[in-house]
Amino acid sequence: MPTLAARAGRSFHRKFTAATGQFVETLRLDAARILLSRGLPLKQAAVQLGLLPTTRLPRLFQKRFGISPGTYREMHSAQ
Repeated sequence: MPTLAARAGRSFHRKFTAATGQFVETLRLDAARILLSRGLPLKQAAVQLGLLPTTRLPRLFQKRFGISPGTYREMHSAQ
């Protein structure tokens, strides 16, 4: 008999077409784009979003958006 957690995970996946971990990662990366566009330093954004160690954010950001977080911040930062 499946556990409640397993059933909830499958239900979540059906509704959002992503595993819960992937969904949370997407939310964090979207929030990272906002923080970086406001000029927040990369390490501060990573800590604020719980992407520890802070080396995770650049790797995930590059993979998801095809651009480094630093380059994104330079292109989108409010001057």
